[in-house]
Amino acid sequence: METPVSSAALAVPAAAPRRAWGADLPVLAVAVVWGGSYLAAKGITTAHTVIAVLVLRFGVVLPVLAGAGWRRLRALSARQLRGGALLGLVLGAIFILETYGVVHTSATNAGLIISLTMIFTPLAEAAVRRTRPSAAFLGAAAVSVAGVVLLTQGGGFTVPGAGDLLILGAALARTLNVLLTARIEAVQDADSLSLTTVQLGGALAVFAVLAALPGTGENPWSVAAGFGPAEWAGLAFLAVFCTLFAFFVQMWAVRRSSPSRVSLLLGTEPLWAAAAGIAIGGEHLGPAGLAGAALVLAGTAWGRRATGPS
Repeated sequence: METPVSSAALAVPAAAPRRAWGADLPVLAVAVVWGGSYLAAKGITTAHTVIAVLVLRFGVVLPVLAGAGWRRLRALSARQLRGGALLGLVLGAIFILETYGVVHTSATNAGLIISLTMIFTPLAEAAVRRTRPSAAFLGAAAVSVAGVVLLTQGGGFTVPGAGDLLILGAALARTLNVLLTARIEAVQDADSLSLTTVQLGGALAVFAVLAALPGTGENPWSVAAGFGPAEWAGLAFLAVFCTLFAFFVQMWAVRRSSPSRVSLLLGTEPLWAAAAGIAIGGEHLGPAGLAGAALVLAGTAWGRRATGPS
């Protein structure tokens, strides 16, 4: 999960090489755990427990964040709270789409398809500003889309699976989240920790409401009671490493390195998702899938260069 950083943090110049490498390693660790998050979510979630698992995951994280930044959280204005809550609704949609999606597709596909956010966001930005993307970027987008088409064709050219389409929807929702974060004036000067806490709280509220409705799967308490050591370990990994650790490392690293360098390192997430799915999850990609994965990675890397520094 990507979290916003303050404009003050983004203004910090790049650090000296040795110091930058000291910040690079924790950021790379975030990319690794994010890559592993798809396999971890797949391992502890079924179609009937998606909402319950999300309630548990966010329920573990939110009190820690709220406690760490309580004074700054109380200083938020009503407009900032409303802006953060709106972003929380979008964040909730992202996690619902991602989690349902990974239940119905492979962790490898999920990690690679979600990387299309890096292509969708500049395209959406260009549409909003009514500007034409560069020919290089359009070429990168075409390569990435071709890669996804190949990636999702396991045994021949068929309609992409429901899980692949849900992950594609999550990538579009991530794009919406980025655009709203950049354009909701009320949140521009908000403290990053406080804004993220409000967003997570808004998402948790969505999950809690859904969990209380009939037909949305098992309730969080029965799911928690049925967890064994492996499931609790998976939940701890998602909550502690993929959320808390990831957020604090981003906040720490962007003040010691450059935003572009942090973005580049986090952009390796699809590589780690594919590595975890294949090496640990026993997933397999045929020749078309391997070609598709290569095209997705090449297209997103080309697209990042074509749009300039993040």
